[in-house]
Amino acid sequence: MQRVAVLGSTGSIGTNSLEVIAAMPDRLALHGVAARSSWTLLRDQCQRFAPRHAVLEDSSLAGQIPRDAFGSTTRLGFGADEVARLAGDPDVDVVISSIVGAAGLAGTWAALEAGKTVCLANKETLVVGGPLVMDLARRRNARLLPVDSEHSAIHQALQSGQAGEVKRIVLTASGGPFRGWTAAQLDTVTPEKALAHPTWVMGKKITIDSATLMNKALEVIEARWLFDLRADQIEVVVHPQSIVHSFVEFVDGSVVAQLSPPDMKLPIQYALTWPERVAGLSPKLDWRKAFQLDFHPPDLETFPALALGFEVARRGGTCGAVLNAANEQAVALFLEGRIRFRDIATACRAVLDAHDYEPQPQLATLWRLDAWARHEVTRWVC
Repeated sequence: MQRVAVLGSTGSIGTNSLEVIAAMPDRLALHGVAARSSWTLLRDQCQRFAPRHAVLEDSSLAGQIPRDAFGSTTRLGFGADEVARLAGDPDVDVVISSIVGAAGLAGTWAALEAGKTVCLANKETLVVGGPLVMDLARRRNARLLPVDSEHSAIHQALQSGQAGEVKRIVLTASGGPFRGWTAAQLDTVTPEKALAHPTWVMGKKITIDSATLMNKALEVIEARWLFDLRADQIEVVVHPQSIVHSFVEFVDGSVVAQLSPPDMKLPIQYALTWPERVAGLSPKLDWRKAFQLDFHPPDLETFPALALGFEVARRGGTCGAVLNAANEQAVALFLEGRIRFRDIATACRAVLDAHDYEPQPQLATLWRLDAWARHEVTRWVC
């Protein structure tokens, strides 16, 4: 029986994770949940699963919520320190890290420091602090298992060969709602249009990232550290059907891919049950019906965010923290209607160029540059 803590349980990955846990009562038990501020949904989850711990990161909610709302068996805590305490709880075996953005790094760090198995759905953890995070996992004998569908696909395909036999990996991208659009057309994009993803149902921030292809840029950086690859060993193709989730090309020319209908419960389940495969909730491909798979090279000129990802993967150092923070702030400003869609990548480019680059930063430096980059994007707008 694996005892699981879900950080970010009220988001898309979190709610899917709870469905997987509910479907496997003989294997998985929910020990704790954490969310930022969605306390009513967190309450409903606790009433259903009765975990031992629940945490709201927004400490301003303390005193506003009736303690008995979460049931007598669940202890309710508040603040970032409580999230970290849950992640490192000795009674937790596996931590699902799905808090959105750079804020997810703290919980992942605490779990790895405690030697946990971390099912990583928060790509920003490795974008911001890739070398430091991977070094911590090695030193603490902790395990990082990918939950993103693309990185889960790579993880599965890599088991077909040795590390030295890998020529390159190829991450697939749906292309978002604006695949094939021109730069002029992108000038007409509103937040409502950008939030209408053709394939996946996700939170607002990651949906905008998918529309700009910044999400794929962040995945390139994540893959560089997670799989210990060079930046020139990573490529991206646009695959509108979102059935081939990524593939690996080996030196002999063999290509191994992972296919499945677009549903996040499958990579979540695989991470939770690895190295075993068991029957689960995910839909299956129907091989009795005809369908086609299309692949197209990405348009880096019209969607320059993706090019930033390759640059940051190559340079490393402080670049990931700066790009991620600048993007988070720019996306927030776009959703508020303060900047245009194409300004997101432009702002990220400007802030990345302006920052004081360090090749081997400490964690404190990354947090300082995170705050600086957010401020710079806001100042850039003003």
